[in-house]
Amino acid sequence: MFAQWIRRAKRSFNRLALFTVDVIYDRRNGSDTLLLGGFLRFCSWFFDASVQTRTFLYRNRILRDQPLGCLVVVVGNLTVGGTGKTPVVEKLARALADRGRKVAILSRGYKSKPDPLYRRWWRWLSHGEPPPPKVVSDGVGLRLDSEQAGDEPYMLARNLVPHGVVVLVDKNRVKAGQYAIRHFGADTLILDDGFQYLPLRGQLNLLLVDQTNPFGNRQLLPRGILREPVKHLSRASYIFLTKSDGQPQPELEAAIRQYKPNAEFIVCAHRSKYLSPLGHEGPRFELSRLKGAKVGLFSGIAAPENFEKLIRENGATITVNRRFLDHHRFTEEEIEAFFEEAKAAQVDYVVTTEKDAVRLRADFKPPIALYYLRMEVEILKGADDFDEAVSRICFPKIPEDVMGELSQKDE
Repeated sequence: MFAQWIRRAKRSFNRLALFTVDVIYDRRNGSDTLLLGGFLRFCSWFFDASVQTRTFLYRNRILRDQPLGCLVVVVGNLTVGGTGKTPVVEKLARALADRGRKVAILSRGYKSKPDPLYRRWWRWLSHGEPPPPKVVSDGVGLRLDSEQAGDEPYMLARNLVPHGVVVLVDKNRVKAGQYAIRHFGADTLILDDGFQYLPLRGQLNLLLVDQTNPFGNRQLLPRGILREPVKHLSRASYIFLTKSDGQPQPELEAAIRQYKPNAEFIVCAHRSKYLSPLGHEGPRFELSRLKGAKVGLFSGIAAPENFEKLIRENGATITVNRRFLDHHRFTEEEIEAFFEEAKAAQVDYVVTTEKDAVRLRADFKPPIALYYLRMEVEILKGADDFDEAVSRICFPKIPEDVMGELSQKDE
C-alpha cells in the first residue's frame, strides 16, 4: 500500500513538473497557465535581482575570480538546456587535442550521483577535507558510469577517450582545474556550461544561442528560460548560432549586435550522423532506414521537439512518444511500461537520443530493436573564426613587452 502511494505521488509530481516546464517554454496557452505563470514571473524578479547583484560584485572586483595559470575556455549559454552545447564542447576538445594541447573538460556533473548523506554529514561535522573531483576519464579510459558522472560528462568522456581528453566533475571548477593541472598536466581547461561560473575567468568565452529559440520569452528563470539578462552576452568572445537550417538570420544577428556590436558569429548545424544500437552491439544504420517505419520515441531532454521533428522528416511515423524531464534518470518501471506500450502498438524500432541512451542500465536488453541518434556539429558559416579561436588557444599571441624581454635575453 505504501509503495503504491509513493509511485502515485511520483507520477503526480512528474506530471506537475512537466506542466511547469511547458509553461516556462510557453508550450501551453489557456486559463490553466495564468496562475502558475504569474507566480513564476513574481519569482523571476527575485532571481533577476540576485543575478544582477552577483554580476556587479564580480565586475567590480568585490568578489574575485581565481587565475589558474593556464588557458581557460568557457563554453556556455544564456538559457537553460537545448542549445546543443555538448556536441560543440566535443568538437572543440577534439580539435584542441589533435593540435597537441592537453585538454581537460571541467563539468559540474548535473544530476550526477552525490556522496552518501552520512559521508557529507561526517565531513561537515569533522571539518574534513572536501573530496577530490570525480575523474570520469583520465584520457586513457573511463573510470565512472553515467549515474556517478552525469549523462553529459560521461558521453563526452566516452567519445573523447581516443583523443586523450580528461573529464572531471565537481561543482567547484577552480578546485577541479587545479586537480587537472596537478595530476594530469592539463594546459587547456574547457568549462562545460561555464558562462555563469564567474569564480574562474576564461580567456575565451564561447556563447551558444539556439537559432530556433534564442531567448525564449526573454523572461528570467523560473518564468522563462534565461539564466541571466540578454545584455550579458556582451561577455562573449564568439557567438555560436546553433541548430541552423542554413538560412540567414539578420533579425537575430541585429538583436545580438545591440549588446555586442563587434560580435563574431559561427553558424552551425547539428547533423544526424547515424543510428547506433544500444551498447554498440550490432551495425550502425543511416536514418533512411526509418522511412515508412512505425517508431517509438522516448527522451529526457530540454527541447524534444527538434528530436521528434528530425525523426518525422526522415519518413518515420511516431506511434508512441514519451517525454521525460531533462536529465531524467529512468526507472525500470518507466522503461518497462514504455516498451509494453510500444509492443502493443507494434512499432518497428525504438529510437532515443545519445544522452538518454547513456542513462539506461548497461545490462538492459530491449525487447524491441533500440537505437540512439548520434549527432555531430557541422559549421556552416564562420569556419575561419572557429579555426582562429582554436589557433588562439593553441598558439596564443605573446604580448609585446614579453617579446621585448625575450629578445633582450637572446642578445
